[in-house]
Amino acid sequence: MIEDVEVSGKRVLLRADLNVTFKPGSTRIADDSRIHASVATIELLRSRGARVVLCSHLGRPKGKVVPEMRIEPVRERMSEVLGVDVGYAGGPVGEEAERVVESLNDSDVAMLENLRFDPGEEDNDADFSNSLASLADVFVNDAFGASHRAHASIVGVADLLPTYAGLLMRAEIVALERAVDSAERPAVAILGGSKVADKLGVVKNLAPNTDAVLIGGGMVSAMLAAQGKSVGSVDVSDDEMKAAKELLDDPIVVDKLHLPTDVIVAEEFSGDSRYIETSADSVPESGFILDIGSQTISNYVDAIGTAEKIVWNGPMGLFEWEAFSGGTQSIASAISDNESAFKLAGGGSTVEAINSLGIADAITHISTGGGASLEFLEGKTLPGIAALHVI
Repeated sequence: MIEDVEVSGKRVLLRADLNVTFKPGSTRIADDSRIHASVATIELLRSRGARVVLCSHLGRPKGKVVPEMRIEPVRERMSEVLGVDVGYAGGPVGEEAERVVESLNDSDVAMLENLRFDPGEEDNDADFSNSLASLADVFVNDAFGASHRAHASIVGVADLLPTYAGLLMRAEIVALERAVDSAERPAVAILGGSKVADKLGVVKNLAPNTDAVLIGGGMVSAMLAAQGKSVGSVDVSDDEMKAAKELLDDPIVVDKLHLPTDVIVAEEFSGDSRYIETSADSVPESGFILDIGSQTISNYVDAIGTAEKIVWNGPMGLFEWEAFSGGTQSIASAISDNESAFKLAGGGSTVEAINSLGIADAITHISTGGGASLEFLEGKTLPGIAALHVI
C-alpha cells in the first residue's frame, strides 16, 4: 500500500482525475468535487516528504493545444483547496517540466499541463510514457475515473516505475467490489439514465447477485416499447429496442426486473408542460414519459427500505425540471432513510441529484468514475487497475 512506501525526498508522479466541468462560456469551475476527492492522497504524500508531480487530462483536445482546455484553472483551484502553492510544471513533458520537477523541495507540489495536449497520451506512446516516467521515482494512480482507458499516464508509466494505488483509487475498488459481491442481501440496483444499451452489461452482471433491479429514467420508454406498448412521441432506436429485448429475454434478469407500473407523461418536452399520471399500459400516443408515477414510487421505496445493499446509477426522471423531479427525490429520500444499508452511487446526473438534495453524507460511497464505474459493474477488467503493482 502507498502508506507503506518510503517517499521522503522522492519524486512521485501522481495521476489524478481532475477533469472538472466548467460553467458555460467561462473558465470558472462548475463542480470541483474531483479536486477535493484527490486531496487525501496528495496530503498523504506531502506529509511524508514526497515531491509531488501532479498530472491529469482535461476535456478532449485530441492531441493538440487548445487554450480553453489549459490546466491553469484547475491548478489555481487546487492551490486554494490545499492551501499551498501548486506550481505550474508546463509540458506535459519536455525541458520545462524537467526543470520544474528538479527544482521541487520535499512536500512541494507541481502540476503538469493537460496530458491530452500530447497525442502520445491517448496513443499510449512508448516515448511519451518514458518521458513521463523520467520525471519520477514512484508512480501513484489515483485516477479511477480514467482507468478504463489504456493511456500512457494510466498503463504506460505503470510498466516503467514502482506503481501503487492512491487512496481514492483503493476506496473505489473496495466499494465497487462490495457492490458486485453476493454477500449482502437483499440487494437492490436502481438504474436510470437515458439508454438501456449503456446499462445492458451492468444489469446482466448485477442481476445474479441482486434481488431487485428498479428501472427508471429514459430507459423506461425502451423497455415499454420492447413489450409492444405505447411510449408516446418517443422514437426508440433499433439499438435501444434490441438491448431492451435482450434484457426481457434473459430469464435471470427478467426475474429481478421491476418496471414502472405508472408514469408521468408530459404533453410537450418542456418543464412547463401540462402532464398526466397514467398506467404504463396506457401511455397516450403523443407526449413524453418524463418520470415514474406514484404507485411505482411506492413500490420502489418499499424495496429500498428493506435492502442491505443499494447500487444507484441514474435518475428516475428529468429531475432538473421540478414538475418531473418527484421520482428521483422520493428514491433519494428512501435511500437516505435506510441507515443500515451499504449504498453506492455513481454517474454524473446521479451525483448532481445527490448534491442538489443534500444527501451526500447518507451515501456510503459516491463513485467518481462515470464510465469507469459502469465498466467495473459490468464485470470488465479496467486497464488501469490491471496495471497496478500494489493496491
